[in-house]
Amino acid sequence: MATAKELSELSVDDLGRRAVELKATLMQDNLKLRTGALDNPSERTGHKRDLARVLTVLNAKQSKKAGK
Repeated sequence: MATAKELSELSVDDLGRRAVELKATLMQDNLKLRTGALDNPSERTGHKRDLARVLTVLNAKQSKKAGK
C-alpha cells in the first residue's frame, strides 16, 4: 500500500499501469469472493482503496497537465 505522497512521485504512465494492475487484482478478488475462495476479505478492501488512491493522484496530475 503506497501513500499518496509516494504515488505523486510516479509518472502518469506508471500510475496508469498500476491502475490497470489493481483493476485486474480487484476483478480476481471479486471472482474469488463469488466462488468462496477469498481467504482474506480485508485485502479486497485494501485493493479498492489503493485503486481509488492511484486514480485520484492520476486525475490530479492529468488535470494539472491540462491546465498548463
